Amino acid sequence: MKFRFALAIAATSLGTAQAQQYPVKPIRIIAPFTAGGPVDISARILAQRLTETWGQQVVVDNRAGASGTIGGDLVAKALPDGYTVLLTSSAHVITPSILPKVPYDPIRDFAPVSLVMSSPLLLMITPTLPVNTVKEFIALAKARPGDLSFASGGVGSSTHLTPELLKSVTGTKMVHVPYKGQSQAITDLIAGQVPFMFNAVPTVIEFLHAKRLRALAVTAEKRVAPLPQVPTFAESGYKEMTTGSWYAVWLPAKTPEAIVSRWVSEVNRIVKLPDVNKRIIDMGAEPVSGTPAQLDAYQKSEAVRWAKVIRDSGAANN
Repeated sequence: MKFRFALAIAATSLGTAQAQQYPVKPIRIIAPFTAGGPVDISARILAQRLTETWGQQVVVDNRAGASGTIGGDLVAKALPDGYTVLLTSSAHVITPSILPKVPYDPIRDFAPVSLVMSSPLLLMITPTLPVNTVKEFIALAKARPGDLSFASGGVGSSTHLTPELLKSVTGTKMVHVPYKGQSQAITDLIAGQVPFMFNAVPTVIEFLHAKRLRALAVTAEKRVAPLPQVPTFAESGYKEMTTGSWYAVWLPAKTPEAIVSRWVSEVNRIVKLPDVNKRIIDMGAEPVSGTPAQLDAYQKSEAVRWAKVIRDSGAANN
């Protein structure tokens, strides 16, 4: 018993010593989706500020594929020393309910740090689709069951499950076309290869301003600042579609608590910086911060919520 107690004290002391010296080498933020999306954007915001503060290079490493699980697995198996970090979306806790095999447990194998931002999704259509409102879109989908297809950034992503929720809410039949990342999905949407897609505001706002895409509604509770002309789903008669993506930071499980705490304080500080705060809002997202306990409770509730959507919609089978 005395030996075990001594080991525990030694481990605690080592963790504290590591945190006092940390960081002493470059850090990788794993962003498990393609460049240009909200995961990548938020990771790069943090990386730049952390590099300035810590004096060590903090780089973003895009490891896209398998709905984010390739990057997630890399972090789950990394040394818990604070030098390999995960920044990803709500897909982190949703994907295990939709893919047959995920090589890690999104709760048990990670140490939650903090939320970074949340972002509603836009229902976007190719400009050639002959509808101007959500109600017209739903009417078209009902008139042509199974004809309309939607792109997504991968199975289990919010860009996949949000249209599945729409199908359940409206009783429509539409076909899922998964891509390995959002960039190619958006390219094909612009080209008219697929007629519609849901995506986060920061990813597509430039295409909307250029009129290469058209937004019919946003899943937020109220209209977003950069796109005041786009109504909410609630305004369009579908309040059940009030939802969105969220983005957060995790470290590998068993990372020393002192290092986790350093990340918590830095992430919260950066998100609250006036220029960072404004940048996130201007993208149509909402800055969010908090504690590991708050993120842990939230991710567990979200896992349960979307598991039900997946079961009810049969999303795991398409």
